[in-house]
This record gives sequence, C-alpha cells and structure tokens, in this order.
Amino acid sequence: MSKRWWFAGLALALIVAILSPLASGSPDGLERVAEDTGFADAAENAPFELIPDYVFPGIASESMATILAGVVGALVLFGLMYGLSKSLSKRESQP
Repeated sequence: MSKRWWFAGLALALIVAILSPLASGSPDGLERVAEDTGFADAAENAPFELIPDYVFPGIASESMATILAGVVGALVLFGLMYGLSKSLSKRESQP
C-alpha cells in the first residue's frame, strides 16, 4: 500500500476528530435501548481509561478537549499501525 493512502486515512481521521464536537449529543442506538430497558446502570467501567469520555483533561473548553482527545488518539493509533506495518513488511522481505 502506498504512503499516499496511509496519509489520506490519517487526514480523514483528523478531519473527523476536528468535527467531532458537532456530533449529536443524543445517545446512540445501543445506549438508547439500554436506557429504555433499564440495564444501562448495570454497565461496568473500562479497566483503564487513557482519555476518559473522550475529553482531554486540563482543557477548559469541552469542544477543544474533545477535539484534542480525538487528534491525539488518531495520531497514536496511526503511529502504532504504521510502525507495525513497516516492521512486518521488513520481516517478510528478509530471507
């Protein structure tokens, strides 16, 4: 896969992260059903949270904190996947 596709994907992820505060504040389908049927309170917390509730800590503006959390998450995952891809492709090319 060419580098152009990697960076096009990264650009798309960053655009989505920047536009994330414009998303609906209403719960999604599964969350709505859980609330309507009364089992939403039975949910357990995640074992760890790097950026809880997609809000970057220490930022006063909730919109900016959400954007920053999305950008950081996209960049971290991009770096991990790009690095993994490079290491696997080098390993395959060696005899």
